[in-house]
Amino acid sequence: MIEKAYQKAEARGLAVWCHDQAGPFQTVPYLGASWQPQGAPVRQPHEYIRNGTAKLMTLFHPASGQVRAKGVTGCPNSVLHPWLKQELSVILAALPAPTTGVDPAIIRSTWAEWYEGLSAPPSLPDDLPPLRMLLVQDNLAGHKSHDLVQWCFSQGVALLYTPVGGSWLNMAESIQGIIERRALNGQHPSNPEQIIEWLEAAVRGWNKNPTSF
Repeated sequence: MIEKAYQKAEARGLAVWCHDQAGPFQTVPYLGASWQPQGAPVRQPHEYIRNGTAKLMTLFHPASGQVRAKGVTGCPNSVLHPWLKQELSVILAALPAPTTGVDPAIIRSTWAEWYEGLSAPPSLPDDLPPLRMLLVQDNLAGHKSHDLVQWCFSQGVALLYTPVGGSWLNMAESIQGIIERRALNGQHPSNPEQIIEWLEAAVRGWNKNPTSF
């Protein structure tokens, strides 16, 4: 179903976004390739101070390559869910307005298509808005909280969860690997704030010339 979303949904007018949290990133030396004079290899310290960690909340649009991200020192639901709702609201506001006057039965069948074959499909509310977006997420308990799920449904966002052991289907993980390498390879951050600054700078740099997936 997730493969189908990547291949066909955008052509059918449905935006497909992926969500994930990268990290935690520690205040440790990060290896990276470099050119050094012969006989003078780059050296990393063998000791480091544990001075907290950072994470990167990420939304990724594979069709355009655009990334929306925010660095944080902690990522409980109380931090993640408000950020997700804020960012998704901005994304939805930029999409074409949904068609009005559509038969509710057709709307429901459009939603149900993306949950066909699941052993435990979600319980869709009786009053469904037109479907506007598919959001791919990892199969974590916090991503299935009642408040977040019902808010997404009310906004026209269907949630697709990667199967256990199949988180590689979430393309947000792929872009996070690129951002992490660009931001941290060869660096030795001294505090989480520095990690956040470098990660967010790498995201801004990527968005200047994004690559679609």
